[in-house]
Amino acid sequence: MNTAHRSGRLAAAVLAAALAGTGLTVAAAPAAHAAASDAVVKLPMSSFSALAVDNVHRQVFVADSNTGYAYNSGTVAVYSFTGERLATITTNQKHVSGLAVSDDGSTVYVGLRDRIDAIDTTTYQQTFVANTYTDTCGRDLAHSGGQLYVTTPYAQPGECAGSSTYVDAVVDGAYQRTGWNDSGDLQLESGPGDRMLMGQPRNASAPNPFVTVFDTSGDGLVRNAARRFADSEGKGALDFKDMAFSADGAKVAVADAAFGTRLLNADDLSDAPAGYQALPSGATASAVAFSGDGKYIARGASATGSTPDLLVQPADPADATPPLEFVFEGSLDGDRVAPRGMEWSADGSRLFAVTTNTFGNQYWLHIVQPPAVQYDVRLDGTPTHSPAQAVAGEPLSVRGRLEYDGPAPAEPMKVTATRTDANGTRDLGTFTVREDGSYTVLDEPDLVGDATYTVSYLGDLTHRPATDVTHTVSVGKAASSIALTAPAEASMSTGVEITGTFTAQGKALPDRAVLKVERTDRLGTGTLSSVTVATDGTFTVNDIPRTRRETTYRLSWQGDDLHEGATASATVYVTR
Repeated sequence: MNTAHRSGRLAAAVLAAALAGTGLTVAAAPAAHAAASDAVVKLPMSSFSALAVDNVHRQVFVADSNTGYAYNSGTVAVYSFTGERLATITTNQKHVSGLAVSDDGSTVYVGLRDRIDAIDTTTYQQTFVANTYTDTCGRDLAHSGGQLYVTTPYAQPGECAGSSTYVDAVVDGAYQRTGWNDSGDLQLESGPGDRMLMGQPRNASAPNPFVTVFDTSGDGLVRNAARRFADSEGKGALDFKDMAFSADGAKVAVADAAFGTRLLNADDLSDAPAGYQALPSGATASAVAFSGDGKYIARGASATGSTPDLLVQPADPADATPPLEFVFEGSLDGDRVAPRGMEWSADGSRLFAVTTNTFGNQYWLHIVQPPAVQYDVRLDGTPTHSPAQAVAGEPLSVRGRLEYDGPAPAEPMKVTATRTDANGTRDLGTFTVREDGSYTVLDEPDLVGDATYTVSYLGDLTHRPATDVTHTVSVGKAASSIALTAPAEASMSTGVEITGTFTAQGKALPDRAVLKVERTDRLGTGTLSSVTVATDGTFTVNDIPRTRRETTYRLSWQGDDLHEGATASATVYVTR
C-alpha cells in the first residue's frame, strides 16, 4: 500500500476516497474517491464502556466507565446524528457501565454500580428500574426478545479480568439469575430473530474462550450454537474484542485480536465459506459492526502510524469492492478504535465509532456517512500500445481511457493491470488516471510471444467496478548489432586487426556474447577462433592472412531466446 499521510485529513487508502472531515488523514488511493462526510466530537470522559444508538429519535448515547472507585459518578453523553451534544447525564456516586436501547426507542437502559436505571430518550429523565448485585468491574447490557439482560461480575477491584460473571435478567423491576455464568468480562450483543450473542474475553481462567448464541424468545435463555477456537495443541484460541450479527442474522462477525475478523455462520458458528480479507499488516482487530441495511461492515482496529484503524466495506465478502480505510492519529481524532466502540444507524446512513488515544484516557466520537449512491465506471474497450513492435526486455506502454458517472473524485482514480503470457499471470500494480480520463500501463515484457494485458477498475463505495478490458500484444525478440572498424589495407607480414562493438537491446544477456569469425579469401572460406565480447561490448579480432588480395571477415552472433542474431562484415585488401 502506498500511503501518503498528511495530518488533519481523513485516510482512505486502497481504492478509497478522500473523505472530507476533521482530524483524519488521507492515504494515497488507487481508485476513484468516494465523497463522504465525517464529524468528530471530543467526548467529555476519560473512560469508555458503551455506545448505543436510538434510531427513532436519531441520537447516540455514549457512557464512560470510571470504575476505579466505588462512589465515582458516571457520565452518559447524548449526541444527535450530526454530532451536536444534546445532553450530558450524570449519575451521582454511581459509576456507569453498559447501555441498551428498548425496541421502541423510548428508553435507554443504563447499568450502574448496584442497580439498573432507565433514561427517557426524549426528556432524558432518569428513573430507577431494578436493584442488582454490586458491580465493581463494569457490566454489559443487551435488550433481546423484549427482555433486558445484564452481566454482573463478582470480583474485588483489580481482579476483574478473571472474575466470575453472571448473566441476569431484569423482570418486573427485579433481577433474576438466568443460571448462565463464566469467568471474565462476558459481553452481550442482541441480534435479529430474538437471538443474543455472548462472548468471552481471554483470561487466566479461560485460555480457550468461547462465543455462543442464545435464543431469547422464551422465558429463559436457551443456548444454541457455541464454539471455542483452539486446536488440540491449544493454538488458535480466540482473543475476543467484539462481535455482531449481520443484518439478516445469518452471519456472525467476531473481532479477534489474535486472528482478525472471523466470519461465522450464525446457525452453528462454523466458518463461513468466504471470509473478509486480512486487516492491514500491523492492525489488530478491536471492533466490528454491520450496518442495519445489510450493505456494509465496519472493522475497527488498533494500529500505529499510517496503518488504517478502520475499514468500511461491503458486508458481502464476495464483493471485491475495496474498503474505505481510515487512519486515526493524534489529538484531533485519537489513535485507534476502542474495543466494542462501533454502532451503525438502522438505515446504514451513519457509522458511529469511538476512538481512544494510546493511553486510553481520552475519547472521540466519529460520525461517518458512507456514500449512499454508486456510479458507473467504463473502461474503453480498445486500448493501444507503443512501440508498435513490442520487444522483450524493453519498455512497453498500453494506453486506454476511463469514464465515470457522478461527481469528480477528490483524488486521482487508478486502474490495476496484469500481464498474462506463457509464464502465467503477473500483477503489474496500479496506474493513475489523468484528469482527461487517459491512463498508461507501463511494463517490460520478458518473454517472446503473445502477452495479454488486462486492465481493471475495482470500484469503491461510490463507484461500481468496471468491466475489464484486455489487449493482446505480440512480443518479439530484441535487436542486436555488430559494428566493425577495419583497415582498408594490411599485409601478410604484419597481420590484420579489426575492432568492433557488439550491442544487444532489451534484457541483458546472462553471459558475455561469443562471436563466430569467418574468413573468406581467394582460397575459400574458413572459420577462425571465436571472439568473446568484453563487458563494455568491445572486441578485437587479430589474424595473419594466408594469401594476398581481398579478404573478407564475417562476424556473427546467433541470438538467443530473447534476442535476434546479428552479422557484420569487413573487407581488407591484403598485400605481401
